[in-house]
Parts: sequence; structure tokens; C-alpha cells
Amino acid sequence: MSDLYLKLVNTSVGKSAAQTLGLPAPISLKRWQRTDQPFIEGDVLIGAASGARAIQSIGSILGASPAHVFHATGQVSLEESSKAGSKAKPLDVTAEINQRFSALVFDASGMKETTELKALYEFFHPVIRKLGKNSRVVVLGLDPHHCRKAPQAASQRALEGFVRSIGKEVGKKGATANLIWIAPNAEERIDSSLRFFLSPRSAYVSGQVVRIGKSETGNMATNPVAPLAGKVALVTGASRGIGESIAETLSRDGATVIVLDIPAAMADIETVAKRVGGKPLACDITEANSPRIIAEFVEDMGKGLDFIVHNAGITRDKTLGNMPEHFWDMTIAVNLTAEERIDEELLARNLIRENGRIVCVSSISGIAGNFGQTNYAASKSGVIGYVEAMARSLKNGITINAVAPGFIETQMTAAMPMTIREAGRRMNSLSQGGLPVDVAETIAWYCNPQSAGVSGNIVRVCGQSLIGK
Repeated sequence: MSDLYLKLVNTSVGKSAAQTLGLPAPISLKRWQRTDQPFIEGDVLIGAASGARAIQSIGSILGASPAHVFHATGQVSLEESSKAGSKAKPLDVTAEINQRFSALVFDASGMKETTELKALYEFFHPVIRKLGKNSRVVVLGLDPHHCRKAPQAASQRALEGFVRSIGKEVGKKGATANLIWIAPNAEERIDSSLRFFLSPRSAYVSGQVVRIGKSETGNMATNPVAPLAGKVALVTGASRGIGESIAETLSRDGATVIVLDIPAAMADIETVAKRVGGKPLACDITEANSPRIIAEFVEDMGKGLDFIVHNAGITRDKTLGNMPEHFWDMTIAVNLTAEERIDEELLARNLIRENGRIVCVSSISGIAGNFGQTNYAASKSGVIGYVEAMARSLKNGITINAVAPGFIETQMTAAMPMTIREAGRRMNSLSQGGLPVDVAETIAWYCNPQSAGVSGNIVRVCGQSLIGK
């Protein structure tokens, strides 16, 4: 369903009315448009606290873009930003600044004392109001789990509260803010994540924290236009909605997609598979023999899987006292248990290839809970526990991550009562619902061969919903 309010407030009359009445005036988000589109354009300002660990990697990544890159000067605490590379030009942030920035990037990974947090203020205070529409804020820090001393852990953990608050301040511009925590000596792993969070692909991802660790596999060269070329993906629940968009996006990036859904949806499965150049597979994932059927289908293709995306899910809503037993059983079986059984079979047969990716679709309901959804919330919270545990045990460079969508414009949300639908759209920092492609783009980032250090993460695709963590 189209968001008529969003369209209205982006007209001159609608914008004026919203301002007069004190109503939210969300900005139409810019999303990825073409395969050869640069990940960032415009003016980008880089800053760094003393001892910055990732500043050279940041400069190298941005140096490969068409953006005009500047490094902040004028403050003692920002002296490290000069190491951002030869492309970055100095910009005195204490002087008058006339330009608008498409991104602000700050490397806080070297901070060891809480007094050094002042560097955040010194960098962002003069320039935060210079952010343009649909702009990006990215802060990089050291993962607090790897900090040996309490003051260092405190300063690094403080970045989370800072970034989440920034996201709420800049969301009215259609801008986002995200935090990348890096493990020691994992600075070379930031490429795909920094590109994702700076690009239009992350239009509906804000206020999120991502951990990047060291990896068994090295960075793999990729074609930026088709980074998944030659790869094989399996997407469950792919005949419509978010699953269909995931199949389309992975195909766009070069992957051959196995489009899986229930037998009753065979016509839609075949339509999607034909459109994306993939393979149709009808299978009820709750049946006892479904893992074997899927594994044999993959074996017959002869290549194994590079990616499996557990998107299939159902809702069977009732308050707990009124919930029939089969509502509970079916929801847990589809949303959680089937994922475990399929992965177990594929891993046992070595059908998930080296450097493979497992991606699970959770929900903010699994983080915050929801009225009348004890079964659904339990299943989606279980997905998070499954991902976090599996990330510690997977071998051969295989990673596992989850996305947790918030209010996404689908057939399901279109059927909601209008008041609930409008509340879902507006109760986030961007004051609008997301699109299925927003979830798909996040999954494509997880699947990127250069995301080898990204594992065990739960990223909400919710526009920084005001509900939940």
C-alpha cells in the first residue's frame, strides 16, 4: 500500500501544513538505483580521535569513490584525521563552513579514556547541522569486548549511546547514523560494511551497531557491479513480499537463486524464479523430510550453496489465553525449528561451501515483544539466540547473521487497521515504513564476500524504531 501521507508532506502545500500542525514531515528516502552507482557521492568529512586504528583504511575506501573527501583540522584531538590519505583535503572545522555533507565519518577506535570522548563533540558539533538530506553518519570504534581496561571499555561503549541519539536527531533529514565496532587487527575487514552504511542500500537502517571480527578467510576480490557472481543462494519463503525482494536483489548482484516456498505457491515460485533466472523449488519446510529434499536438490545442481537465507515465516496471532495449541506449534515450527533442521542437514553434507553465508530473518517483535504475539515473538527471539550461538561454532569461514525488520510495507501491513498502520510507519526516526528491498539490501551486504568478518550480528531494518533496543 502506498504511503499517501509521505507523498503529501513532500509537496509544498503538505510540507507547510505539517509544519503548521506540528506533524512529522518525513523525507522520501533515496535507495539504490543502478548497479554501477557509486556507494557515496558529494562531500564527505572524516575525523579521528588520537590513536585511530582504522583511519587509513577509511581513507583508502573513500579514496576509491567519486566523493570529495575532507579531513577535519582545527582541533588537537582531530590530528589523526590527517592520516586519511592523499585524496582527503584539510578542512578547518573551527572556521565557517558553507558546504553540505553527504557523510560524516569518525574513527574513535583509538580512545582509551573517557575524557577523550570530547573528540566526538569537537568533531560533530560544528558540522552536524551541515548534513544534507539522505546523508550518513558512521562512527567506528574498538569492540568493547576486546578492551582490557575499564576506562577504555567505557569510552568505546559510550559510542553506542552517542550514535543511537545522533540517529534520532538527524532522522528528520532522511539521514542515518550507525556504529561499527572493530576487533583488534580487523581494520582491513571494514570495506563492505563501511560501503554499505554510507550507501543508499542502507536507507532504512539507522541506530545500529555492527561488530566486525577477524576471519579465517582473507578479503576476496569482487566485481562491484556483481559481487555475488558465480554464487548459489537458497531463499525460503521467496514467492512474494520480502522473500521475493531478497531473491531479486541477490540475483541482481550476480547470484543464482533457488526460489523455495510451499507447494501451494508453485505458480508464484515459478514466476519469481523465471524473472530472476533462478531455480524453483516447492517444499513445505515443516515436513520431516524437507531437509533431505532441499539437500538433494542442491546436490543435483552440483555446486553446493554459498548462501542460505531463512526468510520463510508466519504469524498466528492470539493472546496467550486464547491461542489454540496448533497456532503455537506451527509458528515455532516454521519460524525457528525448520531453520535448525535445514542447516543441520546442509552442514552435515558439506553443502554450504567455504566462506558461505547463513542469514536468518528475525523481527523487532523478537526484541521488544508484541501484544498477541507470544508465539511469534518467541520464535523470532529464538532466531537471535540461534544466530549468536552458531556464530561461535561455524567453521571454514562460514558466517551467520540476522536481520530484524520493523514496519515494512507488505501485503500483511496493508491489511492492518489504518490507525495501527500509521503508528507503525511514524514511530521511528525516519517517520515512515520501510520497503522489502531494505531488508534485501542488508542481506546482500551480509552475503558480500568481503563481509567475512561480519558474523553473529543482529541488525534491525526498522528506521530506528522507537520500540525495542
